[in-house]
Amino acid sequence: MASIKDVAAQAGVSVATVSRVLNSHPSVSAEARTRVLAAVDALGYRPNAVARSLRTAQTRTLGLVISDVLNPYFTELARFVEEEARALGYSVIIGNADERPELQDHHIRTLIDRRIDGLLVSPADGGSPLMGEVSLSGTPMVFVDRWIPGIDVPVVRADGTGAVRDLVAHLHGLGHRRLAIIAGPAATTTGNERVEAFREALRELGLALPDAYIGQGDFQAASGRRATERFLALAEPPEVVFAADNLMALGALDAIRARGLRVPDDIALAAFDDIPWFVHTDPPITAVAQPTADLARAAVRALADLIEGRTPQSVTLPARLVVRRSCGQDATDQRSTR
Repeated sequence: MASIKDVAAQAGVSVATVSRVLNSHPSVSAEARTRVLAAVDALGYRPNAVARSLRTAQTRTLGLVISDVLNPYFTELARFVEEEARALGYSVIIGNADERPELQDHHIRTLIDRRIDGLLVSPADGGSPLMGEVSLSGTPMVFVDRWIPGIDVPVVRADGTGAVRDLVAHLHGLGHRRLAIIAGPAATTTGNERVEAFREALRELGLALPDAYIGQGDFQAASGRRATERFLALAEPPEVVFAADNLMALGALDAIRARGLRVPDDIALAAFDDIPWFVHTDPPITAVAQPTADLARAAVRALADLIEGRTPQSVTLPARLVVRRSCGQDATDQRSTR
């Protein structure tokens, strides 16, 4: 393997000049820079990342701790985070919390021990003392999708309030009046926010949200199945089930089919967090779609700003309603794109 001395000899310059070229230092002539880069290509030289990190105190590595890698939303988010980080010259190490706060904290400690330059975190709950410690330690950190109130770090998230209001108006326009929700964990900001947005949208139309029509889920398919089974066992079951994430929606669909019922003829179904699979179900599922790629890019850029000493602002992007056939109508709404 070629060394930096080999590159210097090939280019006819000093080792210091090669180092300045590789670190984009401006005090190198264009002619010397051209010779060095040609030598790098000819010899196939690759800088020693470990040695560079010791010199610069940076590893050009970001940590990403996501709530559940099996959730297609977070899988897609991780993909776009890695893509944007690579474009900015960073690598990404991913930790899967599996919706378990203790596993989340384990990943965060491990990543910090590995001297990552900054952290992107979608918190599994709102009560981890470690998050506050990390923030106070000066480690650059950005919350993405979810956040923890009281911890002063940038937050990059989607606001689903308008899209949920659009969904409820759509359901109301189809004649539905008994609407139920499968909520996410109360310890998460997204779990609380989606229930309150749904409740407020119903209130604006003069509809109530009875306790019997609130199912407690945990963003996993099994909880969506259990909540829907309970809804269907009521003396007056709901006309619509709105699952506050995609996995709970798939669990709800399982429960509906197990009863021999059909969507939307017997009961309507909608979900928060659109996923590619929803166009392939029968019928395709109406969903609130988050701008996943834009969220990922904004989060990585905010973290890069923190690492480089700038002060980024929090970012909130709007979610949108994608109307399909699972609530009783063909997907002809202009808000639908797929």
